Amino acid sequence: MFSVTVRDHIMIAHSFSGEVFGPAQKLHGATFVVDATFKRPELDADNIVVDIGRASEELHAICGALSYRNLDDEAEFTGVNTSTEFLAKVIADRLAGKAESGELGAGARGLSGIAVTLHESHIAWASYERNL
Repeated sequence: MFSVTVRDHIMIAHSFSGEVFGPAQKLHGATFVVDATFKRPELDADNIVVDIGRASEELHAICGALSYRNLDDEAEFTGVNTSTEFLAKVIADRLAGKAESGELGAGARGLSGIAVTLHESHIAWASYERNL
């Protein structure tokens, strides 16, 4: 299996509902380093997994749409605990849409999977992986 990973980051504010979250039930900020890994069993006709430039641009656009926002105020996240794991899925699903629509280039239609990892710190991170 071949893979290519690109990196960006997001800075968000949010709060959580539920005792399990302790003090994180209050509004707080988070900065995540975001790694998006694109996978395929065979290289495309150009001997690449995905166009790294396009993958970087599309990840940056997705991160930009989330950054500097209080996710509690965003209609699509109303009543949702926007956990690290949940946000990894949101970003992976949006990248999958870009691959399927051709925005990552024609060769990206051969991708077999995308994995997104959000690093909360140097000691904690969460990931979501999906098939295409």
